[in-house]
Amino acid sequence: MRLVPIWFSRRAGRRRATRPAALLALVLLAVPLAGAACSSGGDRPKLVVYSGRTEELIQPLLDRFRDETGIAVEVKYGDSADLALLIDQEGDRSPADVFISQSPGATGFLAGADRLRPLPEEVTSQVAPAYRAADGTWVGLSGRVRTLVYNKNLVDPATLPRSVLDLTDPAYKGKVAVAPQNGSFQDFVSAMRVQLGDERTADWLRGMAANQSPVFANNTAIVAAVGRGEVPMGLVNHYYNVRAQAEDPNVASVNYFFPDGDIGSLLLVTAASVLRTSAESDDAERLVRFLLSEDSQRYFAEKTQEYPLAGGVAPPASLPPLASLDVDTVDFGQLGAEFRSTIQMIKDSGIER
Repeated sequence: MRLVPIWFSRRAGRRRATRPAALLALVLLAVPLAGAACSSGGDRPKLVVYSGRTEELIQPLLDRFRDETGIAVEVKYGDSADLALLIDQEGDRSPADVFISQSPGATGFLAGADRLRPLPEEVTSQVAPAYRAADGTWVGLSGRVRTLVYNKNLVDPATLPRSVLDLTDPAYKGKVAVAPQNGSFQDFVSAMRVQLGDERTADWLRGMAANQSPVFANNTAIVAAVGRGEVPMGLVNHYYNVRAQAEDPNVASVNYFFPDGDIGSLLLVTAASVLRTSAESDDAERLVRFLLSEDSQRYFAEKTQEYPLAGGVAPPASLPPLASLDVDTVDFGQLGAEFRSTIQMIKDSGIER
């Protein structure tokens, strides 16, 4: 079984993607911490979290942590890749104690830059070795599977491809939406490089560009467009359509998992890590333990419709068991090394347009 990651922007809808990463990091650097769970008064302990997970997905858990421990939490939300670059740019001056990433590639990048403090073995061992760093610098919190979402009124499921590599065929021209600036897409491309090599990966990206794949800002926008029938198919993470179906059982979008361990059905993990420069490392590790607790893992299963990775918590009933999907996975430790070059490869392919 193997898994893969992304990066990007949050405006819904189709858009061109042209932000230089360094400029974006500087913009983020100028923005004060936002979305604070609460202010810390007096000598009350406080943690600073940089989160690539959106406020909607993670803030309720951070609020619970604050209420249970009395430790205030201030959060800077942003794209995982942007935040990783920002932390690296801030260096020893970074105020961040904990980095929560939507993407293992962004976390691996920081681990490679020696920005992360190894977590205790009793923390990381709660998660299977495939979903944590071998050196203990990060641990997976939850998993999601890459999928091809399609409109059942526009696409005959019998005609769906057996591999994501088939989507460069001219038969799919203009039919498969992508979000090339999204962290999950970027992690997926990094994993493809690890598994298939740079030449085949670059060929696939150029093939998707030549097929004029519609470009969207993020997975949510793709699922909405597929549901409305604006585009027949799109490459996303599984839970976006699960949520769409929960909100509207009549929606026409359906998840399709590529068979036979294809790289197109990669399992990606969200990850937590503690910054080496944190002055509050004990409290930071306490937050990571909290996120791996049974209650938090149940939250990921029930509220965000993801696969829990610890606590013995079963996946939500709306999802097929991972064992039944034959999904692919890769060595996440290799993704960080591909982080910057994957972004450049995507830009060079012309797929962003």
